[in-house]
Formats: sequence, structure tokens, C-alpha cells
Amino acid sequence: MVVPIHPFEATQEQLRGAVDRYIDTFIGGLQSFFELMPKGHAFVGLERFRRAYRTLREATGNFRTLTSETVLTAVRTDPLAFVVLRSILGVTPPELASLAQARLGTDVDQGTARRLDKRAREGADLLARVQPKTRRHIHDLVDAAVDLLKRGAPDVPDGVIHRLDKIDTSKGVDGIVEASEHGVPYEVLLYERYLGRPFASHRDSVSEHVGEVLQGAVRSVLDSFTIPYHESGIAERFEDMDQAPDFLLPTAGQPSALIEAKLAEDDGTARDKVTRIQHLGELRDQRERRGERSFEVIACVDGRGFGIRREDVRKLLLATRGKLFNARTVEQIVAHTSLRAFARGVG
Repeated sequence: MVVPIHPFEATQEQLRGAVDRYIDTFIGGLQSFFELMPKGHAFVGLERFRRAYRTLREATGNFRTLTSETVLTAVRTDPLAFVVLRSILGVTPPELASLAQARLGTDVDQGTARRLDKRAREGADLLARVQPKTRRHIHDLVDAAVDLLKRGAPDVPDGVIHRLDKIDTSKGVDGIVEASEHGVPYEVLLYERYLGRPFASHRDSVSEHVGEVLQGAVRSVLDSFTIPYHESGIAERFEDMDQAPDFLLPTAGQPSALIEAKLAEDDGTARDKVTRIQHLGELRDQRERRGERSFEVIACVDGRGFGIRREDVRKLLLATRGKLFNARTVEQIVAHTSLRAFARGVG
């Protein structure tokens, strides 16, 4: 008997008899997505950042008069100047909030700092037509940043390094002025890039959207066959499911199929995703043993993280009973699962 190429084409007997072969087939079809990131609505390109930098530099007299008042003048002209200031300091929005709390006793929390930073990246006004509390929070964050930049890097014990001990901020405002007027040697730029990782901040800000690559692909296939489905929202829960699957079909109330669409570029994240899919498989089995209405578990996963541990793929194949797809095979998700019954144009 000819054994099908893909696990989702195989019978349960074929899957059990050739599981190692199907592990190899699946791992061989995985792609790496770490080179690509979604931009998101708040992505800031280089030219846009340059304009905001020039606004901040001009408002502060090439940083020689770096005060809260001059910085706020720049922020009124261009909200993105607030992000430039944070970038000079070299901290994340939550870290800036923590610094402001420690130095000023302000009530600005990490969530607020993230929202304000995002508003600035989107070009939304931070000081006009906002609530007084929001305006105060911006003032507090700017005050804390300016105070830290003026002080520069303090002396620290051997064995540790201070976050302000950077080429432009170690000596306080004088270092910022020097970097602005004379530039930074390329090897220094590369060194600090090595310490901070390119695109790290942006990658963190869009981390929740990375899975959209696969979810979008699944959604497109379902829509093309006009298959009804419910796409779960953030923190949505259903009955005995610890976490809601990405798609419930045809309805959330009585699903006949569940789809998890996950992307993982490291083995730790992949193991977390595998555990979620295994849990759905266990719920399916429990319902079947009780003679209750159950559902088919379907997974569409990709990324180098799923190819690091063969045992993870084995668990996925068993939990989904072979209904395991990736970005290359997602187009076949209807033809080889119970979704076929809900599709138009499929005989």
C-alpha cells in the first residue's frame, strides 16, 4: 500500500505505522519567519524618526538646553519627539514608567506608559485635547527622563554596568551634544546594536500579532470556501478549555472543529503551543469516551521552533490525529478535514 505524503492524508493506521516518516515530512516543510515582522499601525520608519529627532534637537538648542520645558515644546510640535527622548535614554516604556515612579512618586503605570508611547508613534496629540491626568503623566515621564539624562551614568561597583553608560549618555548632556554634533563611530553603533539587538523594541511591541501570519492564512482559506467560523478574541474562554482555540467551527456554541494557528521561532514557545494543542486533544478524547458531542482538533503551525524537538511534532501528530498543517499546506486544510462538510464548492 502506498503511504500518503502528508499526515493529514493518512488513515490512523497509516499514521501510527509511519509516524517517524511523517515527523520528517512535517519538519522538512517548516519555514522560518523570524526575518519578517508585521509593521503594525504604530511602526515608525527612519525618515519619520529623523523628523521627530530634528524637532527635538531644534527645540532644545541641539540638546544644550535640555529641560522638561524645551522637550515638551518639541512634543507639542511632534508627539514622536517623546519616543526620541525615550530612545536617547535607552529604556522601554514600562521601564520609563518604573523610573518615573521611583524618582517622582508618580502614579503612571506600565500600561499607561505603553499606551502613551503608542499614541506618540501613531502621531496622536499627547498634550492638547487630552484628560488632565494624561497630560500630567506625560509631564512626569518627561521630567524623569530629562533628570536621568542630565545626571549621566553614575559610578557602579565592579561586575555591573549602568544602562546610561552608553556613548551618548554616559557623560550627561555633554555626551548627547557631542554625539549630535560629531556623530557616532560606526563600530560604536554596531557594538550598541549588538547589546540591544536590532528591532528588539519593535518586535516586542508587535509580539501578539506575529501569529497573525498563520491565522490570516487560515482565515483566507475559510473565507474562500464561505465556511462559517468564530474567531476567538483575547482572553476569551469556552467551557472547559483553559485557553480558547483560534477558530471554532461552525459556531462557538457547538463547535464541530477547532483550529489552532501558531507560529514559533524558538523551542520554548513551541512547547507552550504544543501543550495547548495537546490539551484540546485530551478534551476531545474525554468527550468521546463519555459519548458526548465532540470536535475535531486541527493545527496549523510553522516556524523553526517546531522543528527543534522531534518529540514535539510527534505529540502534535497524535493530538490532531494527523490533521497537522503548516504555511505550505494550509490551502489543503478544507479538503482533508471535517471542514469539507461546511464548505461550498467542495463535493
